[in-house]
This record gives sequence, C-alpha cells and structure tokens, in this order.
Amino acid sequence: MENKTLLKSAVLTVIIVVAVVAFWEISLRNKGAQANYDDGPPLWANNRAMVYEPSDKAVVFIGSSRIKYDLDIPTWKNMTHIHPIQLAIEGSSPVPVLIDLANDPKFKGRLIIDVTEGLFFSNAPPFTETPNENVKYFKDETPAQKASFFLNKAVDPNFVFLNKEYLSMDAQLKALQLKSRPGVFMMPIWPMEFGYTTFDRQAYMTDIFTSDPKQTGQVKAIWGFFAEMGKKMPPMPEAELNKIFLSVKEAVAKINSRGGEVLFVRTPSSGVYLQGESMGFPRAKYWERLLSETQSPGIHFLDYPAIAHFECPELSHLSRSQAKVFTQHFIEILEKDKGWKLSASNN
Repeated sequence: MENKTLLKSAVLTVIIVVAVVAFWEISLRNKGAQANYDDGPPLWANNRAMVYEPSDKAVVFIGSSRIKYDLDIPTWKNMTHIHPIQLAIEGSSPVPVLIDLANDPKFKGRLIIDVTEGLFFSNAPPFTETPNENVKYFKDETPAQKASFFLNKAVDPNFVFLNKEYLSMDAQLKALQLKSRPGVFMMPIWPMEFGYTTFDRQAYMTDIFTSDPKQTGQVKAIWGFFAEMGKKMPPMPEAELNKIFLSVKEAVAKINSRGGEVLFVRTPSSGVYLQGESMGFPRAKYWERLLSETQSPGIHFLDYPAIAHFECPELSHLSRSQAKVFTQHFIEILEKDKGWKLSASNN
C-alpha cells in the first residue's frame, strides 16, 4: 500500500510539473517569444571546428555583434553555395580569435573580419574575456561535453522556456533592474525580442522589436549609456594602440603565408551612433591604417552606395529584412570589386 501511495505521489508530481512547464511554454509563445540556441562556448566551438573546410567551400567570419546580425546566412548560402562559418562574438574584440586562427597551422582559408572600432581597437579585459574563454573551451573540449552539446541541439529549438540568456532564473533576477550600489554594478537589460540566435550563430531582431519604438528606444538608451561610460575612460596610450596594430599585422601575415586570404569589413551603423564613432575613431587613423599595415583589402559600408543607406532600427545593427539586402550587395561587392569567387556559377 505504501509503495502504491508513493507511486501515485510521484505520478501526480510529474503531471503537475509537465502542466506547469506546458503552461509556461504556451504563455511565452503567445507573447511572441521564440526558441533560441544558447550561444555559449559549446556552440562557438562547434563552428570553430569547421574552419578547416577547403577555401573554395567555406568562408570564416569573425568580429563583434554587427556581422552576426548583418550577415543573413540563408541569403549567403542561396547565392554562393559556400558555407559561412560564423565565429563573431557579441560585445567583444575579434583580435583574440584572429590570433587563434593565425596560430593554427591547419587554417588556410578565407577570413572576413568585421571591425567595430570601439571593440576592435581595445584591449580592455571585458572585450577579450569571452573570446579567450571560447578559444580555451574549443581546445579543451571533452568527448562528454561534445555529446552533451549534440543532445542539447535536439532540444533547444523546440522549447522557448530554455532560453538561458533571458528566461533562466539568473536572467529573470537581472531583469528586475535593481539599481547599482557600492560594489555592485547592474548592467542594462536588453529586450528579449532584440536578439535571437540560430544554430548557424546568426543573430536577428524580431519584427516585434523593430516595430516597437519603446523597445528600440530602450536599446538606443543602452548605447548612449555605454557612450557616456566611454567618455569617462582615459584615452588608450598610443603605445597600446600600436601593439594592437602589430598583433593584427602579424596574425594576418601568418594566415597569408599559408595561402589564406583576409578581408576587413566595416558594417553599417547610423545616426548619432555613427557620428560618435566617426569622431572617436577617424578613418585615417584607424580604418585606413589597418588596411595599410596589414596590406589587406577592405569594404567600408560608406564607400558603396548600395550598402551606405541603411538606417539601423537601434542605430547599430540591421534588421533581418535589411540584412538580406546587405548580404546580397555584400556578395556582389566581394565578387566585382574584390575579385572573390563566390557565386554558384563560379564554383
């Protein structure tokens, strides 16, 4: 009798848990929430392992969040039939990833590096921490971790409530937006609809976000918050800036020496955000010097009318519909202006 009672209790508990989870899942979907892949080290490492594909079959992308939003992977695949390997990391400098690829003798492919000046030309620990963690995870990943990743792969796209970035207990506590206090700095909170991630590591903002002035205004305010913080920081010593240029130059040279190709791209920003970037990072001192010292080709969005007109919904990233247009023209510029063979007819 006691065993039957315990069994009934266990079954009832399972039913209650399933019912609560189902209610939570349905409620989230009714509010417009979508399934999201956890863009942590395991997903990044999965893409990092792909960089050894032949150079005529794949192109590797590194950078910060802009290229993750602005490169529409389905459009790229449909137009080129070439695998885009997305290794960009939000809020981070791509330099640690560039150095990792440069120091990998097996990497001999084509590499496109997205340049967001405030992140690229900085060695501040917050901008290099995640890239270094991802690189370390890739090198140290165990068979058990790989197996766990592929199990999660089957689950993540099917359940909205598994969104770790926005719906975990830790994320929900942060969403309370408590005020900063001595010894505790509270980061601004992004709207969930601003960023979803696909298995290919493409990020995209939802139509709900782009059509809601309140949410776009919230993200614009976050950029303004970071801009004000940046004004309080002392300028980078020239010697430190020179070190960044030297490390990038040496890394690019290593890749080129193995037969690889490197190209830099400055993806769109707009409005007061672009004005601030142009003032803080003059092209001659940063962009033009970068191309000159590395002897690399580059595509700056302002130099090409087809991609110079975008008004970013929150000043810094393209919407999903804009990304499709940008990607189409970006491919055309790579082929016609830079001589890259990409389209299906050339392969």
